[in-house]
Amino acid sequence: MKIAYTGLDLPEGKVRYEDPVVRSLAAKFAPKKVTPYYFELVGDDFEAADIIVVSRERVLDLLIYDIEKIETRLGRSEDPGERAALAAVLSGLESETPVCDMDLGAASAAHIRQIGPLSLKPVLLVDSGAVDAQSLIPFALEKAGMMFFYTAGEQEVHAWLVGRGFNAQDCAGRIHTDLARGFVKAEIVTVDDMLQCHSMSDARRRGLSRLVDRDFVIPEGTVLEIRFNI
Repeated sequence: MKIAYTGLDLPEGKVRYEDPVVRSLAAKFAPKKVTPYYFELVGDDFEAADIIVVSRERVLDLLIYDIEKIETRLGRSEDPGERAALAAVLSGLESETPVCDMDLGAASAAHIRQIGPLSLKPVLLVDSGAVDAQSLIPFALEKAGMMFFYTAGEQEVHAWLVGRGFNAQDCAGRIHTDLARGFVKAEIVTVDDMLQCHSMSDARRRGLSRLVDRDFVIPEGTVLEIRFNI
């Protein structure tokens, strides 16, 4: 996942997220392999970004692109509905509000999505003081509606990034397409409970795990094991 930023003193390039959950699970299981999640930080490359982080005093560096795009479209549009949506969004942008933070109705949102303003992406506004990538990442993920689930055991501890609201089969597919295709059940346990157990089978014996169907929405902070049949 790419995080673009401006007005902040951050390093560009791949950044390993020092996830405290991964550290705890790795310390517990001493696995052969640990796979944390890596983010890519890019300075000012808003087009390529999945999430944008901007210092509050530099927010117009981002919004100016959207203002120009909306003004251009407004000058050409003859559709009353579109013009009303554009005017409302332009007013918000001029008040330094990113499009993602505007309360748009379904019809207005449809018009705006067609134009593709940059600040329709998740935009996190931060103070430009002492901020670093590690402290920034959790807030950026919350803004973007993203979370981690985990697989854990003696072979590997792995962090998987998904959207909030992903169900068990969605998460299985993030691990491997075959797991989603042959999905039968998912066995889940909270991270806190898993840290008290020796393995998923131990969690099962203690009554701490549960089996869920494909449509079950996976909560944040879950360790997951897929049962599948192909």
